[in-house]
Amino acid sequence: QVQLVESGGGLVQAGGSLRLSCAASGRTFSSSAMGWFRQAPGKEREFVATINYNGVKTSYADSVKGRFIISRDNAKNTVYLQMLSLKHEDTAVYYCAASSAYSETYVTRHYDYWGQGTQVTVSA
Repeated sequence: QVQLVESGGGLVQAGGSLRLSCAASGRTFSSSAMGWFRQAPGKEREFVATINYNGVKTSYADSVKGRFIISRDNAKNTVYLQMLSLKHEDTAVYYCAASSAYSETYVTRHYDYWGQGTQVTVSA
């Protein structure tokens, strides 16, 4: 069983930055690919970024590529999402997720555990 707790969300002006953190419990964190997803009001949950088990490989949605950076610290059982140059359209609830696979993946059904989400609001 893995529990995920996100933090770091909040209200920021367009052009600003935020860093989200996701603290994981459980012994499998260092062997799990991790991902960040988001869901805006009235929209489906969408992939944002993913990182493989050892942090070497990452992948991003086109909408955030060049602005967001995913990273992980396996010693701290934590994955991060650094968000730069935020836009109003980045406003959403952001979810951290853990996969049972080693490799990074953008496919929602490949993730077995999900956090409760943290709200990010970007004012125009």
